[in-house]
Amino acid sequence: MSCKHNIALFPIFVKHYFCRKDGISLLIINGILHTMDGPIIENGFVHVEEGKIAAVGPMSALPDGVDQDVVDAAGGHVYPGLVDAHCHLGMFGDSLGFESDDGNESTDPCTPHLRAIDAVNALDRCFSDARAGGVTCVLTGPGSANPIAGQFAALKTNGRWVDQMIVTAPVAMKFALGENPKNVYNDRKETPVTRMATAAIIRENLSKALEYMDKQNKADEDPETDMPDFDAKMEALVPVLKGTLPVHCHAHRADDVATAVRLAKEFGLHLVVVHGTEAYLISDLLAQEGIPVITGPCLTDRSKPELGGQNQENPVILAKAGVKVAICTDHPVIPIQYLPICAAMAVRAGMDEEDALAAITINPAVIGGIDSRVGSLTPGKDADIVLSTGHPLDWKSKVEQVYIGGVRVH
Repeated sequence: MSCKHNIALFPIFVKHYFCRKDGISLLIINGILHTMDGPIIENGFVHVEEGKIAAVGPMSALPDGVDQDVVDAAGGHVYPGLVDAHCHLGMFGDSLGFESDDGNESTDPCTPHLRAIDAVNALDRCFSDARAGGVTCVLTGPGSANPIAGQFAALKTNGRWVDQMIVTAPVAMKFALGENPKNVYNDRKETPVTRMATAAIIRENLSKALEYMDKQNKADEDPETDMPDFDAKMEALVPVLKGTLPVHCHAHRADDVATAVRLAKEFGLHLVVVHGTEAYLISDLLAQEGIPVITGPCLTDRSKPELGGQNQENPVILAKAGVKVAICTDHPVIPIQYLPICAAMAVRAGMDEEDALAAITINPAVIGGIDSRVGSLTPGKDADIVLSTGHPLDWKSKVEQVYIGGVRVH
């Protein structure tokens, strides 16, 4: 097919071929725009320049004489690339077993110095699945075997080299409470085998990191005072204690969520609750504390005791109470491409459609501290854009086009 400029399109939706694939200049027209930073634009355009969103607005405001590739959305839906706030994409290889199981270093209950970017396999085929589902950015990292598990990273889902996919690394420190650490270390006949010991390990290592930081500060102030010996674990915990690196704490039961809040208050941590299966039972308390919750996975059975209180209305109740809510897949627990279905389940449980879409776009971006780059169709942000045949949360909709940085990746 020869290259054309303003390309004729099929009437149902976008079917086109680009001459250029560098994302330099792109214009999407005639779409129903879910900007996530304002109301829906029923017939609008998105203008992309050099991989960034340059302008967004109704077709009536479309500037004349712009020289670029044109995509006619033909009444389809246009929205920001989806963001999964919590998963393990690239950490647990697809259909490969132990050889690619790099998410849990279950030999030491305190491993804050471990970095997701050293484990992610960028060529895992589930990254392609993510793009096909419209997921363009993920927060991925270690699992929940250890009370202090290691560092999460925010990554784009397109690339062959993880270093080129990084949005922010580290983006969070992973803690875990409840059943998982207990089971892992009980099988090894080592500590922790109780919730008390799990919290104690976290508290002990944060206290050590405070001492380490205090010694560093004294050495900085007094040249005659020796710096403490380098400790990779303590170094990794210093930004956590300074509040510059959030703690994403795995907690299902309401009492485990309470322990996470207690630890956060003791040490001044920037806390995000992950999963929060029973968070709806204390939604008002979490709202008072201003603590966001990343809910999910929701497409599961009650496979272990601490999931006994699972309730599909969890994100609905939390959002109504004023809690900032994101929805995650916890991939590979739920395959990453089904993130929109997880949000659609919240709609079925009573959440407004646009609020549910926000829970997989702008809310996870804000919670992850990456909303200056992703999460909405806002001028200046990365041109991560999805075009679909119908509403993004309608399971019958088909994702037709996906762009990351203005480059078509699906």
